[in-house]
Amino acid sequence: MPNQIAGVLPVAHTPFLEDDSIDVESLRRQIDWSYSQGASGFCTGMVTELLRLTAGERGELTRLLGEINAGRGAFVAGVGAESTKQAVEYAAVAREAGADAVMAIPPISSALLERELFDYFDTLVVEAGLPVIVQDASSYVGQQIPHSLCVELLQKHGTDRILFKPEASPLGPNLSALRDATGGAAHIFEGSGGISLIDSFRRGIAGTMPGMEFLPGIVTLWNALQSGDDERAYRIYFPICALVALQLQAGLDGFLAVEKYVLHRRGLFATTRRRRPFGWEIDDETRAEVDRLLAILDRELER
Repeated sequence: MPNQIAGVLPVAHTPFLEDDSIDVESLRRQIDWSYSQGASGFCTGMVTELLRLTAGERGELTRLLGEINAGRGAFVAGVGAESTKQAVEYAAVAREAGADAVMAIPPISSALLERELFDYFDTLVVEAGLPVIVQDASSYVGQQIPHSLCVELLQKHGTDRILFKPEASPLGPNLSALRDATGGAAHIFEGSGGISLIDSFRRGIAGTMPGMEFLPGIVTLWNALQSGDDERAYRIYFPICALVALQLQAGLDGFLAVEKYVLHRRGLFATTRRRRPFGWEIDDETRAEVDRLLAILDRELER
């Protein structure tokens, strides 16, 4: 039976050795640690550096993660690509690796008409044989996905086959607009890294897909929200907001640099290596502020 796609599903980061190859041992430590922290499963996506991997490496990573997961929780594989054929092939690898669902952004090299965009996701649903999470990552890459298209996909394929991760700005109002356009039927996930999690939760999300780096705080925050403990939720939320604000200053590269710094600091990753080229490098003062904020978060988690 497939694992339920809900709750806290962090996005796995790809660890690299100094020769730029995938570090399998660090990858395994990351996934094992995520389950020890209470994750419901994990995903691959933009901060996995999927677009910086070769096609062979993407397949290798998906197969490795399926093996490491061993059915312990939901595994959602990112399959977004520049052509429908590529996305379908990535989805086939994900299905064979034991993924419970796939997630796809639209192609980013073309501004597609709505019908072309519909056909891309429609074909992926039909060919993948798995639920598809439609990811609108237009706040940082690609084009916005019209809500009318989402409604059409949902009406055609149903809530068990089509899910959504809307990340267009402004996040909260767009999330609510999609919820309302589907009559509350859509299963919606958010990917703000935690900075909009409380607002998103109150708008009815099914789960959150943050990075791995602040996972102990995100899981505790999610559990506090579910139990209605607003006081604890906000105490955990504020240092997470400050940490994510540091990442946001440099966009996707900011997230990647801080994420890998934190995972290396936690002893999970052997290196902080990222795939080149990138546009921003973490400096000593940012590292020092991350350390101070993590200490505040850790103290709150111990209370």
